[in-house]
Amino acid sequence: MKKGLITALATTMCLSLSLVGCGSSAGGATTGDANTGSGDKEVASAAGEAAGDVTIWYYWETEGHQAALNHIIEEFNSQQDDITVQAKYVPFADFKKQLSVGASAGELPDLVILDNPDHAAYAAMGIFADITDKFDVSNYYEGPVNSCTLDGRLYGVPFGSNDLVLFYNEDMLEAAGCEVPTTWDELLTVAKATTKDNVYGFAHCALQNEEGTFNFLPWVWSTGATSYEIDSEGGIKALEFEKSLIESGAFPKEAINWTQGDTMNQFISGNLAMMINGTWQIPTMREEVPDMHWNVAPIPQDKQQASGLGGENYAVIAGGNEDGAVEFLKYATSGETCLYMMNAMGYISADSTIAATQFQGDDVYQVFVDEMQYANARGPLPEWPDISDAISLAFNKVIIGDASPEDAAKEAQATIDSIIGSK
Repeated sequence: MKKGLITALATTMCLSLSLVGCGSSAGGATTGDANTGSGDKEVASAAGEAAGDVTIWYYWETEGHQAALNHIIEEFNSQQDDITVQAKYVPFADFKKQLSVGASAGELPDLVILDNPDHAAYAAMGIFADITDKFDVSNYYEGPVNSCTLDGRLYGVPFGSNDLVLFYNEDMLEAAGCEVPTTWDELLTVAKATTKDNVYGFAHCALQNEEGTFNFLPWVWSTGATSYEIDSEGGIKALEFEKSLIESGAFPKEAINWTQGDTMNQFISGNLAMMINGTWQIPTMREEVPDMHWNVAPIPQDKQQASGLGGENYAVIAGGNEDGAVEFLKYATSGETCLYMMNAMGYISADSTIAATQFQGDDVYQVFVDEMQYANARGPLPEWPDISDAISLAFNKVIIGDASPEDAAKEAQATIDSIIGSK
């Protein structure tokens, strides 16, 4: 292990540890029939020289997630004789540290499942194997594939995805005489109309971290600007829109302290008429408030539709049992097996051909599936955590009134330019 790589790995220990859009806090709730396995398929013998043991690291705390992964591993192991796969749980708070320690000690697994915004940073360090010519992602959504790609090369496979849409309380909108908003102006109007009696019209998680950035960036992307163009007409416009929501009294400043889970709790408690949130909240909401009348729609737009991409990726560790890991990936991402995992965990398949049939007949989930074509990956860039910090600081300053949209955008852009310019 080269000294430079070890140093870079140690640096990753300081990257953001926020788990954004992964659904790991879903409390074990599932969609579909989590007890239905991937069928009686036969797994062909591993091609070529693929053989031996394959170890997977993952950080899911939810027992249902762990059980689903163990189920497909047992199926794979029992249906062929060349490769034996085993999984190891590593707490999310320790995951990056364990990768760093494992790299320096030469004790890494063969395969990891990680949050997609972190993928590029590790790929740039040389930890992940280049599998461009070993795995076909031609049917996958562009956003998830981009999160696994660096300099035109594929360093992983999207595991499962989720995205953001607008949740709304049907009764509150009806009582205010409002239709579901489709534009920014309409959102502001409906938010103000539904703000009364200790109920706020609209909110999203606005934490000063990756989770907050995840929820803010759809405003930027909707203007046509990129994540790296905050001090642009579109970036400033997005910050100005955030300011207008706050000044209207329809958006609570307290949202700077709300996680996505907190925001959902405010919504199901009747304290919010509308919110931005993700796929993974649906099982919990259906279980906890079965009589609540709510629905979902695309995030209201400026110039174009936009949503944020969340989820996780598989990554093969360079120098490990790469062939064995790839063979398991081909099995884990195949039709019925992938569908079983997605339904058990409340994810959308990153494979568009599978996602197209995944939630047939479920109008709520179908909105999320339809939005996948507009879901953007954060980054992908090794330095993304620092850029995300600059963006979340900008919108937080605007929300609490510490900076104008123009000044906040300029400050964020200076940080972004210093990072991009140093590459």
